[in-house]
Amino acid sequence: MAGLFDKIKKDVKKGIEEGIAVVKEGASVVSGKIGELTAEGKRQYKMFDLKMKIQNQMTALGGRAYDVLDSKKSPAADGTVKAVFAKIKKLEGQLRKIEGGNGAKAAAPRKPAMKAKATTKKIARASAKKRALKTAQKISK
Repeated sequence: MAGLFDKIKKDVKKGIEEGIAVVKEGASVVSGKIGELTAEGKRQYKMFDLKMKIQNQMTALGGRAYDVLDSKKSPAADGTVKAVFAKIKKLEGQLRKIEGGNGAKAAAPRKPAMKAKATTKKIARASAKKRALKTAQKISK
């Protein structure tokens, strides 16, 4: 009996040690994933913040351009317009850097425009029929 008890005790101890090792390994994996997700969250927030700043600057640019045009002057000659434009360009550069792009935005894949083509062909056929009828009517008169 003592041999069986010792064997069970040894197996339980081994199972506990293996379980602890697995939990430790899982914790390190989870910790790494949390770090990745945190970094991605920070990046997304920075991108959002830059987009909001760009939007605010564009609003300011539009208001200033309106004021300049209202006074019958050229917006290209206005120093404030140039300064706001420069700020927008700087913010766009920062945004591209965070996005990891080289300036070219990735285009979303487009869906095929089957219906538009079919509609265009139908319209073309209908207009060709109308022209043919008008021509035939002129000839018969």
